[in-house]
Amino acid sequence: MATSMSLASARPARAGDDAPVVHWTPVTGALVKLDGKTPLAWNVYQPYAKNKKKESSVVLVLLGRRYLLLDFKATRVYAVPLAELHPQGSDLESGDLAQPSRLLPSSDWTARDVGPAELIQLTLGDYGRVLTVQLPHPPDLRPFY
Repeated sequence: MATSMSLASARPARAGDDAPVVHWTPVTGALVKLDGKTPLAWNVYQPYAKNKKKESSVVLVLLGRRYLLLDFKATRVYAVPLAELHPQGSDLESGDLAQPSRLLPSSDWTARDVGPAELIQLTLGDYGRVLTVQLPHPPDLRPFY
């Protein structure tokens, strides 16, 4: 009995048992730049969706040791504590990361289609630097008629 109690308490705590779990997958072909230069450590994640037709307006960006949640439709940036992210191989799992208390100042938002990719550009208020994220469009595998 004591062993099962210790294993249950060692499991990572979630935001709540009824809270939805978001599965984040790395974006292949994404680019990140900070003031026009590629950071030493970076990655971009998007929420996994079985239905790829519905594109998400949020991305999770790793800059060095810091994770940022970008909501480019609402033009908001959220700081994400490492304790909220749970690695699952190369993917991540989390609860709801868009908490108003974690909102970071940002300005000069631009989100536009640049051919084969979606370009998101903003100025981070706490860094005072321009963050650019380029997300490739998924390939259109429909046959031509």
